[in-house]
Amino acid sequence: MNKKLHVGNLASDMSATALTDLFAQDGRKVANVSLVMSRNAGKSRGFAFVEMATDDDANAALAALHGAEVDGRALKVTEAHPPRSRFGGRVGDR
Repeated sequence: MNKKLHVGNLASDMSATALTDLFAQDGRKVANVSLVMSRNAGKSRGFAFVEMATDDDANAALAALHGAEVDGRALKVTEAHPPRSRFGGRVGDR
């Protein structure tokens, strides 16, 4: 099962390819990278979601990259949680 990680404190010029290469170090398998981009500037908004192929790969990436310095910034890597409703509770509740 794939495990999704939230990656914060990215440089604005970070690319999805560079992020994939970073997380694929040491033989880890990356399933998907979703780099959140600014609509106007076309640059990274400073965070992304990286989906790893296995839980072991995700745990290894978390241990290796949380706090690691990339482009002069300390990465913040955490396990991603499912999105919450903006209105509190589940969608459709009254």
